Amino acid sequence: MKWAIGLAIVALAAPFALARPKPAPLRSNDISVVGTHNSYKQAMPAATMAAIRAMSVSIADSLDYAHRPLTEQLDAGARQLEIDVNYDPVGEHYARRSTDPKLMQPGFKVLHIPAIDNASSCVLLRECLGIIARWSAAHPTHVPIMLLFNAKDEQYAARGGIDALPFDAAAWDALDAEIRAAMPAGSIITPDEVQGRYPTLRDAVRANHWPTLDKARGRFLFVLDETPEKVAAYRGARHSLEGRVFFINTDEDSPAAAYLTLNDPLAEGERIKRDVAGGYLVRTRADADTKEARAHDPRRREAAFASGAQYVSTDYLWPDQRFAGGYRVTLPGGDVARCNPVRKPLGCRDGALEPRVK
Repeated sequence: MKWAIGLAIVALAAPFALARPKPAPLRSNDISVVGTHNSYKQAMPAATMAAIRAMSVSIADSLDYAHRPLTEQLDAGARQLEIDVNYDPVGEHYARRSTDPKLMQPGFKVLHIPAIDNASSCVLLRECLGIIARWSAAHPTHVPIMLLFNAKDEQYAARGGIDALPFDAAAWDALDAEIRAAMPAGSIITPDEVQGRYPTLRDAVRANHWPTLDKARGRFLFVLDETPEKVAAYRGARHSLEGRVFFINTDEDSPAAAYLTLNDPLAEGERIKRDVAGGYLVRTRADADTKEARAHDPRRREAAFASGAQYVSTDYLWPDQRFAGGYRVTLPGGDVARCNPVRKPLGCRDGALEPRVK
């Protein structure tokens, strides 16, 4: 009798013992991808590079990189692109010593150092965004792509360049408007969407209120990677980022906190891990100023991958054939996206997140 009762108890308990927790839906911060730094940048003319090298070898080395067209980067798996914008509401401001008719048009210009490091694969911001939007329309299930912006206001006239126009309140509003006009309706994941009904954007992020990965596919996040002064000017008097297009680079305690730029994974690896675990998005860099590629030094790249930063930026989706060793940056296993190694989302499979474009 005891034996029979024991079997009955085991039979009743079996369904509960075999039950597995149901995985929560993957969210857009549960993954990690590779992107590029100054994604629009083309090689500088040889004469210009030689003149800079004669003045400073280190500056010349830091500028001596270039990227393939944006569509090739996206095809190769880049899911973060970086764009430098220069304010030019009337047009012609950045046209000196250039025959490019696009520089005569009004609108934001995508240039690294105007009149010095001027070669761009898409000179007009609306041109760059059109390229990206068309690629996205042809690949509608891609994981969310982060578009990282620098707002250029450097003064280069004394060094042979062109002084950039300042970013005032009108410039910030114009930048938001130009992006909204260029991107398809509903394609932008905005701070307001992430914040939802939470009191602040930070509260929403700490509660893991990022869109699910399925809801974020085929869409974009815009991030302003700038100084505290510039992001404060962009934010204005808002409590978080109400009505704005961009997330901003800020500290973890700000009501507007959702994203952080932490570019040195060797020095900031533990902070990156804490922030990723806490719900924030983080971008870091696998290399900088061509140093890692020249030395074929993988330490920074491996620290970036280990940190869990959702976006790992590089100048070397492909090796530079001039440098021995073949330094490049691709995700372990060659995937477009991988399950975040810090967040370790339940039920996530690397190869299933997004197949590589053939």
